[in-house]
Amino acid sequence: MSLSRVPAVIFDLDGTLIDSEPNYYEAGRRLLARYGVDDYTWEHHSRFIGISTGETLVALRGEYGIDAPVERLLAEKNALYLDLVRASTEVFPEMRKFVERLYAEGVRMAVASGSSGEAITAVLDVTGLDAYFTTTVSAEEVPRGKPAPDVFLEAARRLGAAPAECVVLEDAIPGVEAARAAGMRCVAVPYVAALAGDPVYATAGLLFPGGQRAFTADAAHAWVFGPDERP
Repeated sequence: MSLSRVPAVIFDLDGTLIDSEPNYYEAGRRLLARYGVDDYTWEHHSRFIGISTGETLVALRGEYGIDAPVERLLAEKNALYLDLVRASTEVFPEMRKFVERLYAEGVRMAVASGSSGEAITAVLDVTGLDAYFTTTVSAEEVPRGKPAPDVFLEAARRLGAAPAECVVLEDAIPGVEAARAAGMRCVAVPYVAALAGDPVYATAGLLFPGGQRAFTADAAHAWVFGPDERP
């Protein structure tokens, strides 16, 4: 098959390629502490997994009655997060293996994330994933974040691929919804495995109910590139 007909693969970043949620939680906890909020727990944070940083801060600002503008909160949280990223960022081993295999096969790939462009760049640089991804899209660059399909549709445009030719790898419910809205196939790897029974995950073409512990590069490759679509 012509390489142009091989599916393009679009990766979510946080919770899919890298285990960034602990860093995002800690950045959020430290930020809110500056504004007198001392009861922000992981349970609070988990409500916003898969939602863009900007939209998360809009919600938290209203919930906790913070007077600071969202733009200021976003800049402060990004600075805190980037410090944490540079200290420690883990790439899920099987995801790295999958990325490396796709790269070796010449498959078109992109990262489409709710994180800021600065955060995406920093993560890819620190982890060495920048060697494999030249196409990235941040939620800052499109009108709407997930669950709207905007970041995935823009990634497809930049890759020169039709939405129907794209496969999305996602960990969160809003991301799976966004992939479906974009008209793309989806591999779902729930970050919170306990939520794998949510009906949204059932809409994915391939679901790893055990999350990252169950995900394997071989299984994902076999599904994405069926007998008629191998590079």
